[in-house]
Amino acid sequence: MLIYSTVFSLYLYFCVLLMSQQKQNVDIYSFYINSTVTSRYATTVITSRVANTLNESQGIQFEVKIPKNAFISKFRMTIEGKTYDGVVKEKEEAQQQYNQAVSRGQSAGLVKSVGRTLEDFKTSVTVAAFSKVTFELTYEELLKRRLGKYELLINAQPMQPVADFKMDVHIQEKPGISFLEVKGDLSTGDLTNAIKITRADKDAWVTFYPTRDQQTTCRSCGENGLNGDLLITYDVERQNPQGEVVVSNGYFVHYFAPSDVSRIPKNVVFIIDRSGSMHGKKIDQTRLALLRILSDLDEDDHFGLITFDSEVSLWKRELLKATETNLENAKSFVKEIRDRGATDINAAVLAGVDMISRHPREGTASILILLTDGDPTSGETNIDKIMANIKEAIGTKFPLYCLGFGYDVNFDFLTKMSLENGGVARRIYEDSDADLQLQGFYDEVAVPLLSDIQLKYPGGTKLTKTSFSLYFNGSEIVVSGQITDNSVESFTTEVIKSSNVTYKDTIMTKDPRDVPPENEDFMQRLWAYLTVKQLLERQVLLKEQEKEDEKKEALKLSLKYQFVTPLTSMVVTKPQEGEVEVADKPKEGEEPSRHQGKN
Repeated sequence: MLIYSTVFSLYLYFCVLLMSQQKQNVDIYSFYINSTVTSRYATTVITSRVANTLNESQGIQFEVKIPKNAFISKFRMTIEGKTYDGVVKEKEEAQQQYNQAVSRGQSAGLVKSVGRTLEDFKTSVTVAAFSKVTFELTYEELLKRRLGKYELLINAQPMQPVADFKMDVHIQEKPGISFLEVKGDLSTGDLTNAIKITRADKDAWVTFYPTRDQQTTCRSCGENGLNGDLLITYDVERQNPQGEVVVSNGYFVHYFAPSDVSRIPKNVVFIIDRSGSMHGKKIDQTRLALLRILSDLDEDDHFGLITFDSEVSLWKRELLKATETNLENAKSFVKEIRDRGATDINAAVLAGVDMISRHPREGTASILILLTDGDPTSGETNIDKIMANIKEAIGTKFPLYCLGFGYDVNFDFLTKMSLENGGVARRIYEDSDADLQLQGFYDEVAVPLLSDIQLKYPGGTKLTKTSFSLYFNGSEIVVSGQITDNSVESFTTEVIKSSNVTYKDTIMTKDPRDVPPENEDFMQRLWAYLTVKQLLERQVLLKEQEKEDEKKEALKLSLKYQFVTPLTSMVVTKPQEGEVEVADKPKEGEEPSRHQGKN
């Protein structure tokens, strides 16, 4: 038995891992990855066909890695003409089957988080002598735009050359595709000849069909076949400042990413943990990232630096303009930051709020960025009290972004504190590129374009989130919902921002060119995916009945659309002796090494 726990951009990674002693006895004779992206919504199907070449039965293993932001929506095994489908059930019900299987002495395992962006799905099945098995896994994800592009990452590591190996990607975008690039290890050397890119007005196709020889002779290949990644990045045309609206079968999605507005000067305060636990590489990388970030500030920006342990230290008591002199002085200060002491998060963040509040500037956007690697251990240490203090002090005036360094940080606390104050939390992984992770996050919020955005849809209902504190260059606001009258001929969208500038657009709802027939249900699934994501995210902010009501709604949608989410599990009954597997979604922040499980 197996428990499996399940970002624009789409990260797609797969791996078929076979035990070394099986390599000569198992033939992966076909492996297909088919990814269809329609209006940013990606549906990926991985199909592996494997033969047992022994004259006796043996276990055959299937392992794939999928993006953390994806929901598995289908898994099936076909053996000797019979298909075994996974069924998504409420987590508690699936857990009962898990416990029963364990009590019968059946094997149990865990599907685990893998690194920053991936989760590992693994299963095995006993296959009779000279028989075959087909594994098929489907998952879905709404691609998120970051720094002006979407990404599709495909990592191929099948552990043996495959005679029939194909990757097919079809991207369809209504406004047209502005650029598309293919990079990565699998696009170098002789493998370049295995890649074909075809472009049309609104479509792009990328195929990767390497021969057996190519699978063993590329730069990162060997006797075990392919081992590397293919990275597809793209963006869409943005000629309409009102955004892009797609309508299908009574559902709509509105993508809003205006390019006709000027940047807003920003006020940014960096609140840096210098407690003893930041010793060594963490503090070194933090200093390096801050030096780069300071170099990227524009002259009409204002900034502040706060460091803290059990005490709070302000570089300057007020925000300073990002002049060349001020930036050089700030860099000298950053170079001298040293780790010491405990962690007073409450006092540090309140100091940051006070610094911005005391120096309001008309026509600017203010941002607080907290970087910490631990729990509050000094001053006010009650997490609920800290969150109440900070929420009262900020009062919806500007967002707080929390960067959690490493696995020991209380990421749930940072997530809730960020969401309560209009921001997001991001984990910074303790790797050699942690400084680049820090800078990468800053780059995403470096250029605010709009503030206090409200989106209205007079003919819409069951809407996803419609209020946003800031819109940053290179990102995208996405709203989906149902249309109240599916027979209407037009649908109106309205975007209002704080400077009283309004974007208004009316589109025809009966445009048959919007969606090809084979993708007619994608809009409804996109709406369900985004709704479930946001309902689950809001759980940390709600209390009592409201929390329970939204949890029930998220569960209902997860079951209806067969999504494996934190509220559901996929149950697979295997042919041998009715053995049961249960696939769950792991909690963010769990270290990969903690989920090694067995089959």
